[in-house]
Amino acid sequence: MSTPHRVVCQAVPDLPGASWTNAWRVGNEVAMSGMTGHPATREAVQAGQPLGAYAQTLVVLHKLEALLQAAGGHRHNILKTVVYLTDIADKDEVGRARRDFFGAHFPCSTLVAVRALVFAELKVEIDAWARLDVDLREAQAMPSIQAVMAPGA
Repeated sequence: MSTPHRVVCQAVPDLPGASWTNAWRVGNEVAMSGMTGHPATREAVQAGQPLGAYAQTLVVLHKLEALLQAAGGHRHNILKTVVYLTDIADKDEVGRARRDFFGAHFPCSTLVAVRALVFAELKVEIDAWARLDVDLREAQAMPSIQAVMAPGA
């Protein structure tokens, strides 16, 4: 049985008194809680320059990256994300941010429209799963099962 280790990350600290942790590492797997752009989003609103979905997505992806680095990994270890959007019309801006962040090596992803997130200025929340022994930059296409099992093959 693998021992779980709470990921400690100065850039993305666990909140005092919170009933969750930001990330767990179990063996080579890292599970990360939903991240938002807070407090950057709140500070931007207070400055009169609210962050749009693109900017919020990049803030969140960099938080996930910081957690992964603290766990011993990097952005290309992320295998799966779930993106929660308060306005589905922002999906293209989220997609643009994902392309800018991941390049050509995208993880699996689910996109879900939600009514609201914890603070009114938030548009995007993302949770993620990663494996430290996987680098998506080294991914290869898997032959179809039909080709592998074809008669005479």
